[in-house]
Amino acid sequence: MPSLQRIESQIAALPEQELCQFRTWFDEFDAERWDNALDADISNGKLDSLAAEALAHYSAGQCKPL
Repeated sequence: MPSLQRIESQIAALPEQELCQFRTWFDEFDAERWDNALDADISNGKLDSLAAEALAHYSAGQCKPL
């Protein structure tokens, strides 16, 4: 059985309390991975063009207050 299918079946077999603990752990794990990916994209300049575009719209008065 491929590893992903094995993991899925093991998760599906967890008792409710352990599933809740897993869900909490995975949410934190996933959020940290996403934050790290975003930090890397910022550091590598991948978002610079989007930031420049947003600032240009703001400077041109094309933004509404939230």
